[in-house]
Amino acid sequence: MIVHGKYIHTLVCWLRHIIKAAAFRSYRSLLSVLLQLFRHCQSVANGKQEDFRERPNGVALSSSQPLTNQPDPAPPVTLSLAVPLLEAPLQDLHSLGSEPGTTVQNLHSGLHGRSNDAAFDADVPPNSSGPLMPSPVPELSISEGDVATPPALAAPRHFDNTLTPIVPDQVNRYGRNVRVKDKYEAFLVTKGPLDYSEELAAVEGWEPLTHPEGALIFYHPYKRVFTDADARDPETALKLGKAIEKAKEEAGNAGITLDPYVELALELITKDGKWMWGYFFVDHKKRVIFWFEDHSSDPLMNKIRGVERKSHIKYALESQYWRHVELFPNRRFLPEDVVVTLKEVVMHAHAKNITSETCLAPFSLNEVASMLSLVDLLKGESFPDTGGLLLIVFSDSTNKEREHSVWIAARLMRLFCNAKFVNFCGQPGARLDVDQSLYGEYDTRSKMIILRVVNVVLFGSLDSHSKAIRRIWVDETIVQPRWRNFIDRLATEWNTYAIFSTVVLAANISFLGVLYFARQTSGILCTYLSIICAIGSLVVTLCLVGLVNDSLRGTVADVPSFMVRMPSSMLGLESLALMLSLPFALLIWGMIFFAAALSAVIFGTSDTVIVSIAFPVWAAVFVLATWPVLAANGIHVSQLKYWIIDQVCRVTASSYVSFV
Repeated sequence: MIVHGKYIHTLVCWLRHIIKAAAFRSYRSLLSVLLQLFRHCQSVANGKQEDFRERPNGVALSSSQPLTNQPDPAPPVTLSLAVPLLEAPLQDLHSLGSEPGTTVQNLHSGLHGRSNDAAFDADVPPNSSGPLMPSPVPELSISEGDVATPPALAAPRHFDNTLTPIVPDQVNRYGRNVRVKDKYEAFLVTKGPLDYSEELAAVEGWEPLTHPEGALIFYHPYKRVFTDADARDPETALKLGKAIEKAKEEAGNAGITLDPYVELALELITKDGKWMWGYFFVDHKKRVIFWFEDHSSDPLMNKIRGVERKSHIKYALESQYWRHVELFPNRRFLPEDVVVTLKEVVMHAHAKNITSETCLAPFSLNEVASMLSLVDLLKGESFPDTGGLLLIVFSDSTNKEREHSVWIAARLMRLFCNAKFVNFCGQPGARLDVDQSLYGEYDTRSKMIILRVVNVVLFGSLDSHSKAIRRIWVDETIVQPRWRNFIDRLATEWNTYAIFSTVVLAANISFLGVLYFARQTSGILCTYLSIICAIGSLVVTLCLVGLVNDSLRGTVADVPSFMVRMPSSMLGLESLALMLSLPFALLIWGMIFFAAALSAVIFGTSDTVIVSIAFPVWAAVFVLATWPVLAANGIHVSQLKYWIIDQVCRVTASSYVSFV
């Protein structure tokens, strides 16, 4: 027994030593594991209800120990961006039973005093990612009469109750310009804690919500309708009720079965001097918008030509779907599969931007990198702090009701879906790089003889700017990353040209005194021409800087509008290239005329020694200065003869074709 006691004591000491050593050596890892475990438990607690959930039949079922003699639980409802269903209050059940085809059964009392999102926590598993399916709880069909409406009010004189189809881009939220009272008065705060619940309470079934950007929106949880119209106004609420009733009636007449999770959006618009409701339905399973009638519109097409297949227009409808979620992100859960898909798309765009200069993503490399970091935060992230002692954890936003995260995901998904639509994704003629033209357009005016002559007069800058413009304006679509780089490069060049023009102008004015003293008429004329060109370069540079700041650095819509107007001119897009070439060309001509005036002074002297020394130096400088210009245009001395013959043949052929 003594021997065994020694062994046991030795074993205990050995285990104690091991535990102490492991604890001191791996305390960081242990802390990390504990924090991750706490984070997991917190996510489970937020994403699920308690283990004992109240079922429609009133029996509490344990999630870990199923009871006997009970029916098998229904499969869990998968999560989507649809706002969770909310059952009607018990006081409205009598009206429900009066509706034809409506049955009320097995209603549970667990919804009393709970919000619409909490009411469906029990049916939303935190790790689900598929489309939202109907709940096993019997569905309640709520008629328009279930919502109390104010007494009938006289409709506005020019109000029309007709419904017209719109797309989410036509929701004029940012152009309403609602005025507030322009009078300062100190607000009286009553005693005690501030209670503003009355302002946030639902009015006639409409729940006021605040968009992450600050806009006031309204949602009807029983009708599943979103609107920007002020539903607190009794007259507006009455119009909304009639519009909802008519929209659902027309959908039924068109043979469209509305899924319980389909949403309706209404927008008060004006058309032909009359106010009416614009509408669209939202299908969260297919992630598209739809209407109860055939519809085609320019806002949906985004001026894209050649759309012929449903598989193509799908991306436009999906882009508008994400626009709807972006406009109304409240009360929604962010599915994990949306974040995963978004991260895959952003990673692909990032890799394409790194390895290729013809990436189709409408964002620069730095912008895509910022997006990738943002998406990582949506999924949750953990990293050690500066000292490495603690683990900083960002909470996971997936499968939770967080309108800011929903808005972020919807905004990015909309932009990438729109890029797929513009580039004919999944179509036989899909655009695979940003330089590819899908329509094979070619401006024949660029081959006009007058433009060839002007290009020579402008020292090739016309052709250079024309090529640059065609790289940023493909199929009447602006390539945003290239456009920003192009404008920044122009601004830098124009600053340089302005400085050089000022120097040339000052040199010419100083040189005029020498010419008047030497009485060189030809030199004075060349100096005048140089001064005129330098001033012209300065004036054109200032005008172009103003044009860039006013039109070309505007919003995303301003630049295409400006570019679309340019082809209506006589020279088409070449007119823009011509304008951009003027500062450089006028500066060069100013320097050439200054050099001519200086040559007139040098070679106008009667001193043979000065002329004999200056002439070879002047000739060498001229050859060396023209060498880079000729080489840049592919002209070499050894091939000069063949180049001249080739250019003459091209000009002759173009003249013959134009004549015929």
